Amino acid sequence: MEELQSVRRDLHRIPELGFQELKTQQYLLSFIQNLPQERLIVEPWKTGIFVFVKGTKGGHTIGYRTDIDGLPIQEETGLSYASEHDGKMHACGHDFHMTIALGVLKKLAEHPPESNVLVIFQPAEEGPGGAWPMLQSDPMKKYRPDMIFALHIAPELPVGTVSSREGLLFANTSELYVDFHGVGGHAAYPHRTKDMVLAASHFVVDVQQIISRMIDPLDSAVITIGKMTGGTVQNIIAEHARVEGTIRTLKPETMNKVKEKIERTVKAIEIRYDCETSVDYGASYFQVWNDGKYVAQFRQEMEDIGIRFVEAGQAMTGEDFGYMLKEIPGFMFWLGVESPYGLHHARLTPKEEALEVGVKAVEHVIRTIQI
Repeated sequence: MEELQSVRRDLHRIPELGFQELKTQQYLLSFIQNLPQERLIVEPWKTGIFVFVKGTKGGHTIGYRTDIDGLPIQEETGLSYASEHDGKMHACGHDFHMTIALGVLKKLAEHPPESNVLVIFQPAEEGPGGAWPMLQSDPMKKYRPDMIFALHIAPELPVGTVSSREGLLFANTSELYVDFHGVGGHAAYPHRTKDMVLAASHFVVDVQQIISRMIDPLDSAVITIGKMTGGTVQNIIAEHARVEGTIRTLKPETMNKVKEKIERTVKAIEIRYDCETSVDYGASYFQVWNDGKYVAQFRQEMEDIGIRFVEAGQAMTGEDFGYMLKEIPGFMFWLGVESPYGLHHARLTPKEEALEVGVKAVEHVIRTIQI
């Protein structure tokens, strides 16, 4: 526990954004290089790492993935080991995820499993997305696992608890960026301008009708506009405005439908306000779909080692691990860490006792899962 706690705190101090995880990668490599190397093959990839563990019997390969990037959030925990990188924080628990993966890797290096294992340290989960390019990489093609799994911390669950479900766990997600370009001018002469704050404001209102009036009420989707910018000062009509948001759906086909309706709404704004627009969807993540066979085994295996399993509900959160599950059967599960503050909060404080639970759960799955 002391070693896990020390590693977690070291990693918590150095959060880095997607594909910028240079210090993080170096820390991980340093830890891995101090393990017994007889059965390890280590291959860095961009700012991530693949670690292949040769099993005593070989045959099947089990994949385990952890994400390694932080978020652009100013930490407010007041912890003695708070982030040393201004404006960046491990506010989604990836410091926990990495620590658990290192703890498991140490156990596998010291006491080799029967099956081969591929441990994947993936960059850029928070954006722009590292799972898909990692899937296409040469190391993944070389060591491609037969099944794959991962965990995510759950602040709302008590320590000693895990949770998962068969089928859909996380939603399909997409970023949304819309720019509006018009004609600026003096606030006293609006008739000589094309006001883009007004245009963008109407888009923000109109786009909510896509969910309320164009999507089946028995389906689930959400559009959230989280940021809106426009103009320069109070007495100049803005010639440019920008809205930024996110789209989340339970079905891939619903995501396509929502995007089609958004583009029609944008075209209507163009006509109404005689302006030019552009739409960009940024990073899009595929749904996390759990294989029922593996979830059933996971439930039983957790009960066998005294870890409480609870059935999870579907969540509108996004995770690019969905791309890996689209290509390779497996599952993802929640690990209880019991924090009063949730994911992506500047005061997220998971209980470190959950680190041991995570290592125990992941190692047991690797050693017992039936492919």
